[in-house]
Amino acid sequence: MIKRFVPTREQLAANRWLRWLGPRLFEPGLWHLRRRALALGVALGLFFGLLIPVAQIPMSVAAAVLLRANVPAAVASTLVTNPVTFAPVYYAAWRLGNALLGEPQTPPPQALPAPPPDLSWWQQWRATVTGVGKPLVLGLAVLASSAGVLVYFTISWTWALRVHWQRRRRRQAR
Repeated sequence: MIKRFVPTREQLAANRWLRWLGPRLFEPGLWHLRRRALALGVALGLFFGLLIPVAQIPMSVAAAVLLRANVPAAVASTLVTNPVTFAPVYYAAWRLGNALLGEPQTPPPQALPAPPPDLSWWQQWRATVTGVGKPLVLGLAVLASSAGVLVYFTISWTWALRVHWQRRRRRQAR
């Protein structure tokens, strides 16, 4: 049932965002479940899923290929931010950024004040980002980094513990 949603090798090869990865994308090690590759794939997916709001999947696939992580795990874990979780995650990141910057924890304004019209588009964008964006960017960076590191070690340790228990059980059965 899940196979019909998973893109084929040809579809991946034809994707304009992934084409530059070429044959490296199809190395077997990137698609099989191994402890390090799975942990790194999920960590990369969470990192890019939380850090950037656009092109999360292509960025996580590129990083997974370059770092030899599990590609399906990287893609699936980017879905941590979706239309349902986007607002709470970004609000929590904004609050975290405000706390780290030592700014007051007042709710963000409903509508940002418009920058003066005589500024260039770059200056207008910069004024908007520095108004609400600085705490948000800092919060997202801290949240993405800490979630990535935490999930990497959690998966690695859980996998190693499970293998240890299975070996122990097999030894006791003999």
